[in-house]
Amino acid sequence: MKRQTIVPRAEIVLLCVLGIGFLLVLQTWAFPLYRVGIIIIMGATLLNIAVGNLSRDAGPWRALLMTVVLLAVVAVVFAIGILLVPTLSQMGQSS
Repeated sequence: MKRQTIVPRAEIVLLCVLGIGFLLVLQTWAFPLYRVGIIIIMGATLLNIAVGNLSRDAGPWRALLMTVVLLAVVAVVFAIGILLVPTLSQMGQSS
């Protein structure tokens, strides 16, 4: 039986982490656990964006490098969006 490469295993781990995050958000007795759950969900979602776009047969080092590159691309897109908000909102108000 062929052993799974790092990418499918990382996807499984991320899905489990997302599940834990959702359970922490759904609990009703401790607000700090809720906040931890939200942070876990946001982090796992961002990582899932990167890991979901990796080649299935990538080795560990290539997968790590590509994950960092993809996360940097996501960060740049978010930053551009945040920086454009004031400009775009002013454009909408001047009409």
